[in-house]
Amino acid sequence: MLTVNLDRLMADLEAFSAIGGDGQGGVTRLAFTPADQSARRLFQDKLAAAGLRVRVDAIGNVFGRRGGRETALPPVLLGSHMDSAPNGGRFDGPLGVLSALEVVRMLDDARAETRRPVEVACFAAEESSRFGSGTLGSKAVVGKLKPDMLDRLRDPEGRTLAEVLQECGLLPDRLPEVRRRPGEYHAYLELHLEQGAVLEHAGIPIGLVTGIAAPTRFHVTYTGRADHSGATPMGLRRDALVAGAELVLSVRRIVLAHGSPTSVGTVGVLRVQPGAMNVIPGQASLGIDLRDIDADAKSRIAKKVQAAARRIARKWKLDVSVETLTDESPVPLSERVRQVSAAACQACGIPFQELPSGAGHDAMYIAEIAETGMIFVRCREGISHNPAEFVEPQDIAAGAAVLAETALRLAEE
Repeated sequence: MLTVNLDRLMADLEAFSAIGGDGQGGVTRLAFTPADQSARRLFQDKLAAAGLRVRVDAIGNVFGRRGGRETALPPVLLGSHMDSAPNGGRFDGPLGVLSALEVVRMLDDARAETRRPVEVACFAAEESSRFGSGTLGSKAVVGKLKPDMLDRLRDPEGRTLAEVLQECGLLPDRLPEVRRRPGEYHAYLELHLEQGAVLEHAGIPIGLVTGIAAPTRFHVTYTGRADHSGATPMGLRRDALVAGAELVLSVRRIVLAHGSPTSVGTVGVLRVQPGAMNVIPGQASLGIDLRDIDADAKSRIAKKVQAAARRIARKWKLDVSVETLTDESPVPLSERVRQVSAAACQACGIPFQELPSGAGHDAMYIAEIAETGMIFVRCREGISHNPAEFVEPQDIAAGAAVLAETALRLAEE
């Protein structure tokens, strides 16, 4: 049985939480910003110090490989991401990446030689906070990040993804070289905090994920006319924010009335122009995120929300544009890998339960090219993307132990 060095793993988590950290538990490490680059450089140093062969691809994904007895065999891949949401927590992403690093250190500590190589990955730009579309690094690995998207995706300052990659010394023109084909990896495992409270309520430390819900995201922009707030009668106004407010409430109503039990809808962005107290808003832009593990239900509510957006525009005599950013399909994960993880839990004496993931992860893309499993770790009150995000050290140890035992069993296949 492999042994987790919890002090070592906690020290790594503490070191990375300081990069982009505010000292109060919050971390802001948006994709490709200086903080994110610093974290990925430190991770490369730690991979090299662990004796792994390190490479960085054209979009910034970082990989470290530990050899096996049969080096030509497809490796077992372990990983997650290092970037964060604005003022997010210190475990979302790094817990999986650093636990993957801990696994190869555990193998070294035990002088264990696996049949297959084991590879550790830190995927770039998993969070959608900067470019409005997430999982960019894993999308590139499976060929879903197309070259035209590099110029279409922009950050809030208007810089394209291609420009940002070039500023970071990466090579967007070599994007096709990032792609990997089915069979190049034997399996993929991702450990992540649950980002929900199912495990905590059940009193169980570990969850084995059956499938991943997928998002449909779009921007809705209402354009009316900016006028003086005091001199324009209520009946003559073309107030874009009034329509935006009505759409916010419509999203909630539609999801509750027409979605499945696992449907959720969020308006996470609302930008108003010109943004002055004494000026009627001439433009309101909303960012809408709909998710479900039921593909038909997600499609149904997306159509109804977009129809509502257009109906509201007609009601208030406004122009409206609806731009779909992403429309992804729910992803079932490998039952076989889940069975291996279940056997690992039993061998480690760690209770577990199966559950779906309502949040998206890099695993949903890597599942297109390799049998994929996810291991969830219980988190306090289900809080994530928040400085209050917290995982108990004993649960971190449990997650790393299950990850290691699962990886070892898969690497011996």
